[in-house]
Amino acid sequence: MKKILSLVFALSSFAGAEEKLPNIVYILADDMGYGDVKALNPENGKIATPAMDKLAKEGMIFTDAHTCSSVCTPTRYGLLTGRYNWRTTKQRGVLNGTSGPLIPTSRTTVAKVLQDAGYTTAMVGKWHLGLGLPKKGKSFDWTGEVTKGPVDLGFDYWYGISASLDFPPYIYIHNNKFVGEATAKKAFHRPGPAEPSFEAVEVLDELAEKSVEYIQSQKDGEKPYFLYVPLTSPHTPIVPSAEWQGKSGLGDYGDFMMQTDAIIGEIIEAVNESGSAENTLVIVSSDNGCSNKADIPDLISKGHYPNAQYRGHKMELWDGGHRVPHIVRWPAVVKAGSSSDEIICLNDFMATCSEITGRNLKDTEGEDSVSFLPALKGEKIETERAGIVHHSFTGKFAYRSGKWKLILAKGSGGLDKGITQEEWAAAPKGQLYDMESDDGETKNLYTEKPEVVEQLLAMLEQEVQQGRSTPGEAQKNDAKKVKIW
Repeated sequence: MKKILSLVFALSSFAGAEEKLPNIVYILADDMGYGDVKALNPENGKIATPAMDKLAKEGMIFTDAHTCSSVCTPTRYGLLTGRYNWRTTKQRGVLNGTSGPLIPTSRTTVAKVLQDAGYTTAMVGKWHLGLGLPKKGKSFDWTGEVTKGPVDLGFDYWYGISASLDFPPYIYIHNNKFVGEATAKKAFHRPGPAEPSFEAVEVLDELAEKSVEYIQSQKDGEKPYFLYVPLTSPHTPIVPSAEWQGKSGLGDYGDFMMQTDAIIGEIIEAVNESGSAENTLVIVSSDNGCSNKADIPDLISKGHYPNAQYRGHKMELWDGGHRVPHIVRWPAVVKAGSSSDEIICLNDFMATCSEITGRNLKDTEGEDSVSFLPALKGEKIETERAGIVHHSFTGKFAYRSGKWKLILAKGSGGLDKGITQEEWAAAPKGQLYDMESDDGETKNLYTEKPEVVEQLLAMLEQEVQQGRSTPGEAQKNDAKKVKIW
């Protein structure tokens, strides 16, 4: 009862009560499938993940959590803005390491919401949302100032890289300056400029070290902090360090996943040793499902199902592309060893932080975000949002409401059809699944349930047209036209 009363008082207002607000640590793995975490996939998960398993025992597992997209850039946009990625002009694909910014500095991010509530904010890791990179003629100016990135969008501190580890430039950025100069040329899949000492195999340890340093620098009882840690693994290049090579018995991907788990463990241990673990909200999730670059057929042949029982993988509309691990620990609030089957989206982080701090969102902020704070307290999420939208690499749409899932595509919605040519020719133009009885998406009910198809399609069309999926004043999409079929 004492904890509950304390929480109520803390949530009543953030003004002048910053010390009562929780610290927040959000660790986002890159291409980690739902089934890659042993605790989520006990029978068909063959990779040891003791750190995340321990976190699950100490906190809550969300069994039906989704990214707004099945690829990197758009998911990160949704997580940080609380707004669907397809409302922007980026309707498909991802940015590269030298792309311009996707988030304008006029757009409120979750970091800005928390800054307004009195938090210090930090990011350590992969950005992948575009930057204003300084130029000197046709070349990059490695001594110039990086603009329109994390420090211009609500983060007090950033140490990391511009995009995925397979996109140049291969150089660290500290706040708004490059760390050194990218005078060499390297290829971690894609060739490009690199700082001479930069090595992909060392990046995970570097990010862990910087994250731990930041946590240790925060003094308990002063301002609360928000630390966002978007890791670079187990995304390609799949490069486990020498210490982890051969550990899993499943090849490089299994080894890299074990290393990723250990890095997550190091960050959580720093929280545990900080003296403020009781009132620190820790979230571990992923930006999309496991990628086929991990050689999923080979992993399955060895008994490991990286996306658990869910069909498909990264880039696709089937749940294997966007149903992700979502493990939350907050000892002051969350019951240890609990789980929630509420349907949530990573976009919902923004509204959750808004409710935790009492910093209300404006109509122009977090248009597609619903707080999952009630679920953390063991309560039902009450929302007027009808469902959540899924989006694929190629810009295809799906819509989930309750047990029903409508896919506006014949096959996977990804780069590959995901079905045979014969199946494609015979398939209806869409797919409908009952996710309660068929979460593996094996029985297409599209032609059998036309009334359900019509209802879900109408819901999706309304949310596209309204510029939001939550209550509030209608907004405009950035894109002149959003093509849902």
